Amino acid sequence: MDERVHILNILKKVQVALEKKDYVKIKRLSDKIIDHVSVHQDVDLLSVAVIIYALSKLIERDSYKDEKNWESFYASYRGNIKKMIVSLENRDEKGFREDVDASRKLIHNLGGKLKRYIGDVIQRAKMNKASRLYDKGISMEKTAKALGVSLWELSEYMGPRVQSKENIYITMPVRERVKIVRGIFG
Repeated sequence: MDERVHILNILKKVQVALEKKDYVKIKRLSDKIIDHVSVHQDVDLLSVAVIIYALSKLIERDSYKDEKNWESFYASYRGNIKKMIVSLENRDEKGFREDVDASRKLIHNLGGKLKRYIGDVIQRAKMNKASRLYDKGISMEKTAKALGVSLWELSEYMGPRVQSKENIYITMPVRERVKIVRGIFG
Protein backbone atom coordinates (compact mmCIF):
# COMPACT_ATOMS: atom_id res chain seq x y z
CA MET A 1 0.00 0.00 0.00
CA ASP A 2 1.21 3.48 -0.87
CA GLU A 3 2.65 5.24 2.20
CA ARG A 4 0.48 8.32 1.56
CA VAL A 5 -2.69 6.20 1.43
CA HIS A 6 -1.71 4.42 4.66
CA ILE A 7 -1.22 7.69 6.56
CA LEU A 8 -4.37 9.13 4.97
CA ASN A 9 -6.41 6.17 6.25
CA ILE A 10 -4.96 6.55 9.74
CA LEU A 11 -5.70 10.30 9.81
CA LYS A 12 -9.29 9.68 8.70
CA LYS A 13 -9.70 7.24 11.59
CA VAL A 14 -8.15 9.81 13.93
CA GLN A 15 -10.66 12.39 12.72
CA VAL A 16 -13.58 10.05 13.53
CA ALA A 17 -12.07 9.16 16.92
CA LEU A 18 -11.61 12.87 17.72
CA GLU A 19 -15.30 13.49 17.00
CA LYS A 20 -16.20 10.68 19.41
CA LYS A 21 -13.44 11.72 21.85
CA ASP A 22 -12.26 8.10 21.83
CA TYR A 23 -8.83 8.68 23.35
CA VAL A 24 -7.95 4.97 23.49
CA LYS A 25 -8.42 4.60 19.74
CA ILE A 26 -6.48 7.82 19.13
CA LYS A 27 -3.52 6.44 21.14
CA ARG A 28 -3.58 3.23 19.11
CA LEU A 29 -3.66 5.16 15.86
CA SER A 30 -0.70 7.21 17.02
CA ASP A 31 1.19 3.94 17.51
CA LYS A 32 0.30 2.89 13.95
CA ILE A 33 1.95 6.07 12.70
CA ILE A 34 5.01 5.20 14.81
CA ASP A 35 5.14 1.82 13.07
CA HIS A 36 5.25 3.70 9.79
CA VAL A 37 7.85 6.18 11.07
CA SER A 38 10.13 3.35 12.17
CA VAL A 39 10.28 2.14 8.57
CA HIS A 40 10.33 5.45 6.67
CA GLN A 41 11.93 7.68 9.35
CA ASP A 42 9.85 10.71 8.37
CA VAL A 43 10.26 13.49 10.96
CA ASP A 44 6.98 15.19 10.01
CA LEU A 45 5.08 11.96 10.55
CA LEU A 46 6.82 11.64 13.88
CA SER A 47 5.43 15.08 14.76
CA VAL A 48 1.97 13.93 13.69
CA ALA A 49 2.25 10.88 15.96
CA VAL A 50 3.28 13.07 18.90
CA ILE A 51 0.48 15.56 18.25
CA ILE A 52 -2.13 12.82 17.99
CA TYR A 53 -0.90 11.09 21.13
CA ALA A 54 -0.89 14.39 23.02
CA LEU A 55 -4.47 15.05 21.90
CA SER A 56 -5.49 11.66 23.25
CA LYS A 57 -3.99 12.55 26.63
CA LEU A 58 -5.77 15.92 26.64
CA ILE A 59 -9.11 14.33 25.80
CA GLU A 60 -8.58 11.67 28.46
CA ARG A 61 -8.50 14.25 31.26
CA ASP A 62 -11.60 16.37 31.74
CA SER A 63 -10.09 19.01 34.02
CA TYR A 64 -8.32 20.85 31.19
CA LYS A 65 -11.46 21.38 29.18
CA ASP A 66 -12.46 24.18 31.56
CA GLU A 67 -9.33 26.17 30.69
CA LYS A 68 -9.71 29.39 28.74
CA ASN A 69 -9.14 28.84 25.00
CA TRP A 70 -9.53 25.04 25.24
CA GLU A 71 -12.47 24.87 22.82
CA SER A 72 -10.80 27.05 20.17
CA PHE A 73 -7.52 25.16 20.58
CA TYR A 74 -9.25 21.78 20.19
CA ALA A 75 -11.25 23.00 17.19
CA SER A 76 -8.07 24.33 15.57
CA TYR A 77 -6.28 21.03 16.06
CA ARG A 78 -9.20 19.12 14.58
CA GLY A 79 -9.20 21.57 11.68
CA ASN A 80 -5.49 20.97 11.11
CA ILE A 81 -6.04 17.21 11.02
CA LYS A 82 -8.72 17.80 8.39
CA LYS A 83 -6.31 19.99 6.39
CA MET A 84 -3.66 17.24 6.55
CA ILE A 85 -6.22 14.79 5.16
CA VAL A 86 -7.14 17.14 2.31
CA SER A 87 -3.48 17.74 1.48
CA LEU A 88 -2.80 14.00 1.35
CA GLU A 89 -5.93 13.41 -0.76
CA ASN A 90 -4.66 16.05 -3.20
CA ARG A 91 -1.14 14.56 -3.15
CA ASP A 92 0.11 17.91 -1.88
CA GLU A 93 3.16 16.91 0.16
CA LYS A 94 4.26 20.51 0.68
CA GLY A 95 0.78 21.45 1.93
CA PHE A 96 0.78 18.43 4.26
CA ARG A 97 4.10 19.48 5.80
CA GLU A 98 2.79 23.05 6.20
CA ASP A 99 -0.30 21.67 7.97
CA VAL A 100 1.93 19.67 10.33
CA ASP A 101 3.96 22.81 11.04
CA ALA A 102 0.76 24.78 11.68
CA SER A 103 -0.22 22.19 14.29
CA ARG A 104 3.11 22.66 16.05
CA LYS A 105 2.62 26.45 16.04
CA LEU A 106 -0.80 26.21 17.69
CA ILE A 107 0.89 25.40 20.98
CA HIS A 108 3.32 28.29 20.72
CA ASN A 109 0.45 30.74 20.21
CA LEU A 110 -1.38 29.67 23.37
CA GLY A 111 -1.09 31.49 26.64
CA GLY A 112 -1.51 30.90 30.35
CA LYS A 113 -1.98 27.60 32.12
CA LEU A 114 -3.21 25.83 28.99
CA LYS A 115 0.08 26.51 27.18
CA ARG A 116 2.13 25.20 30.11
CA TYR A 117 -0.02 22.12 30.49
CA ILE A 118 -0.09 21.29 26.77
CA GLY A 119 3.66 21.87 26.56
CA ASP A 120 4.11 19.33 29.34
CA VAL A 121 1.78 16.85 27.64
CA ILE A 122 3.66 17.27 24.34
CA GLN A 123 6.99 16.66 26.11
CA ARG A 124 5.67 13.45 27.68
CA ALA A 125 4.17 12.44 24.32
CA LYS A 126 7.60 12.89 22.72
CA MET A 127 9.13 10.60 25.31
CA ASN A 128 6.41 8.01 24.83
CA LYS A 129 6.83 7.98 21.06
CA ALA A 130 10.62 7.98 21.38
CA SER A 131 10.48 4.85 23.52
CA ARG A 132 8.21 3.21 20.94
CA LEU A 133 10.64 4.07 18.15
CA TYR A 134 13.50 2.68 20.18
CA ASP A 135 11.52 -0.54 20.69
CA LYS A 136 11.20 -0.72 16.88
CA GLY A 137 14.98 -0.70 16.51
CA ILE A 138 15.75 2.98 15.88
CA SER A 139 18.81 4.02 17.88
CA MET A 140 18.27 6.09 21.01
CA GLU A 141 20.52 8.83 19.64
CA LYS A 142 18.65 9.09 16.34
CA THR A 143 15.29 9.00 18.13
CA ALA A 144 16.30 11.74 20.58
CA LYS A 145 17.55 13.95 17.76
CA ALA A 146 14.41 13.47 15.66
CA LEU A 147 12.19 14.47 18.58
CA GLY A 148 14.32 17.36 19.80
CA VAL A 149 14.99 15.87 23.22
CA SER A 150 18.33 15.21 24.83
CA LEU A 151 19.76 11.73 24.92
CA TRP A 152 19.95 12.10 28.69
CA GLU A 153 16.21 12.92 28.99
CA LEU A 154 15.30 9.98 26.81
CA SER A 155 17.49 7.47 28.61
CA GLU A 156 16.21 8.74 31.96
CA TYR A 157 12.59 8.42 30.78
CA MET A 158 13.11 4.91 29.50
CA GLY A 159 15.08 3.72 32.51
CA PRO A 160 15.54 0.04 33.12
CA ARG A 161 12.59 -1.72 31.56
CA VAL A 162 11.25 -5.24 31.77
CA GLN A 163 9.11 -7.10 29.27
CA SER A 164 5.70 -8.12 30.60
CA LYS A 165 3.84 -11.31 29.72
CA GLU A 166 1.69 -9.27 27.30
CA ASN A 167 4.90 -8.56 25.35
CA ILE A 168 4.95 -4.87 26.22
CA TYR A 169 7.70 -3.04 28.03
CA ILE A 170 7.09 -1.43 31.38
CA THR A 171 9.37 0.70 33.49
CA MET A 172 10.96 -1.26 36.29
CA PRO A 173 9.67 -0.17 39.72
CA VAL A 174 12.03 1.99 41.77
CA ARG A 175 12.37 -0.70 44.49
CA GLU A 176 13.58 -3.17 41.88
CA ARG A 177 16.07 -0.60 40.55
CA VAL A 178 17.41 -0.04 44.06
CA LYS A 179 17.86 -3.80 44.56
CA ILE A 180 19.89 -4.01 41.35
CA VAL A 181 22.07 -1.05 42.32
CA ARG A 182 22.67 -2.51 45.80
CA GLY A 183 23.58 -5.82 44.21
CA ILE A 184 26.11 -4.13 41.96
CA PHE A 185 27.71 -1.86 44.54
CA GLY A 186 27.33 -4.12 47.56
